Amino acid sequence: MAIDDTIRRSTGAAPRTRLGQAPAPELLDPAERMGVDELRALQLERLRWSLEHAYTNVPFYKRTFDEAGVHPSDLKELADLRHFPHTTKADLRDHYPFGMFAVPQERVSRIHASSGTTGRPTVVGYTKDDIDAWATVVARSIRAAGGRPGHKVHVAYGYGLFTGGLGAHYGAEKLGCTVIPASGGQTAKQVQLIQDFRPEIIMVTPSYMLTLLDEFERQGVDPRTTSLRVGIFGAEPWTEQMRQEIEERFDLHAVDIYGLSEVMGPGVANECVETKDGLHVWEDHFLPEILDPVTHEVLPDGEYGELAFTSLTKQAMPVIRYRTRDLTTLRPGTARPMRRMDKVTGRSDDMIILRGVNVFPTQIEEIVLGLDGLAPHFQLVLTREGRLDRMAVRVEARPETTGAQRTELAQRITATVKDRVGVSVTVDVVDPEGIERSVGKFRRIIDQRPR
Repeated sequence: MAIDDTIRRSTGAAPRTRLGQAPAPELLDPAERMGVDELRALQLERLRWSLEHAYTNVPFYKRTFDEAGVHPSDLKELADLRHFPHTTKADLRDHYPFGMFAVPQERVSRIHASSGTTGRPTVVGYTKDDIDAWATVVARSIRAAGGRPGHKVHVAYGYGLFTGGLGAHYGAEKLGCTVIPASGGQTAKQVQLIQDFRPEIIMVTPSYMLTLLDEFERQGVDPRTTSLRVGIFGAEPWTEQMRQEIEERFDLHAVDIYGLSEVMGPGVANECVETKDGLHVWEDHFLPEILDPVTHEVLPDGEYGELAFTSLTKQAMPVIRYRTRDLTTLRPGTARPMRRMDKVTGRSDDMIILRGVNVFPTQIEEIVLGLDGLAPHFQLVLTREGRLDRMAVRVEARPETTGAQRTELAQRITATVKDRVGVSVTVDVVDPEGIERSVGKFRRIIDQRPR
C-alpha cells in the first residue's frame, strides 16, 4: 500500500520520516529489549511490592486478603497470584470516592473518573510517579504504532475526567511529539484543523473516526489526500473489517490501543504497526490473566476468556486481579517480548442473550462491513413482545444505494445473521446520516425492553 511509502503529501519540505516500520532497537525502552526470563523476574519483584503495598495501605485489600486466607508473603512465583481475590467495578463503586487509594491525599496529583452513567462513577487517583509511568507507556504505545519525535498528533479523545484525552496528550508529549488537543466534538472544525495543521497521527475512537470520514466527504475532501499516516484507535471494541475500511478510505495505518481508567487509562497495551498481530501488553507495568467468565479460574495462554489485570507499579491506586469484563485471548510476544492480547471482541457485560443465544455487537459489525452499499454505522435495538425478546438492526445505506438494493441488503443481513449467529432479527436500512453520530464511545445497543 502507498501508506508505507515516504510521505508524499508534504508541503515541499524534506520528506518526513516513513511510518509503518519497526523502530530501531536503540529507540526502545529497556523493558522492550528484555528477554522473557528477565521480564518475568522483574514482574515477580514488582508484583510482591504491589501486593504488599495494597495490603498495607488499602483496608479493602487487607480485609479481602485476610478473608481469602492469603498474605503477600505467600507469593513465591507468578502463578501464586491465582490464590488472591479478584477486584470488580462494584468494589470500586462501593468505596467511592477515595476508599481504594493507597497514599495520603496530599500525594495524589490527579483524579480521573468514569462517566457513571450506570451508577456511581469509578474514581482513580495518580501520584506524580504514576502520571510519569502512564505517560511512559502511552509514549511507548505511540512509538509502537509508528509515531516518532517531531510528529504532530491530533488528539480527538475527550478531555476532562475521561482518561483518553489527557492520557494521549501526556504520552505524545513524552515521546517528543507536537500535540493538537482537539478533544471531541466540533467535527467540521476538526476536519479543517487536520487540513490546516497537517498532523501525521490521530488518536480517537474508531467510531468517531468514521464520523470524521463522513465529514471529509461532505466537505468534498478526499480523506486519502490528508497528511494522516497513522490512526491509533481505542476505547471501544472494533473489528478487522473496520480496520480495513478505515485504512483503505484514509490511506493510513489503523492501530489498536487498549486501556481502561481503573487500571491506568490508555496505553496498557498497543499493537506494533509492523505486525498488527495483537496488542502487546506492557507487562513491566501490568500483569494480565485470562479467567473463565463463569468459574473465574485462570485459563492458559491461548484460551478465550475474561481479561484481568494486576498493576505492578501504581502507587495511588493499585488494583489486584481487576476483572475488566473484556473478552480476549493471550498469546506469546512477537515484535516485543511482552505477551499479546487479541483485539477485544466484546465485553461480558455487553453480551446480548437473545432467546438463549449469545450475541456480540462485533458479530453484527462484521456482517455489515462485508456488504457493499452499506455505511459502517449501525445500532441494535432490543424490544420485548410479550415474553419474547426481539432485536432490530438499524444500519445506514450509502448515498448511492437504491431502494431496491436496500431491500436486498436487508434480506442478506437477516439471512447472514441467522446463518452465522443463530438468531432471527429484523433489519431496517435507513437513509444516510439516519443514525446519530458519536463524538466518543458509540452507543451500539439501544435497550428498550421493560426493566
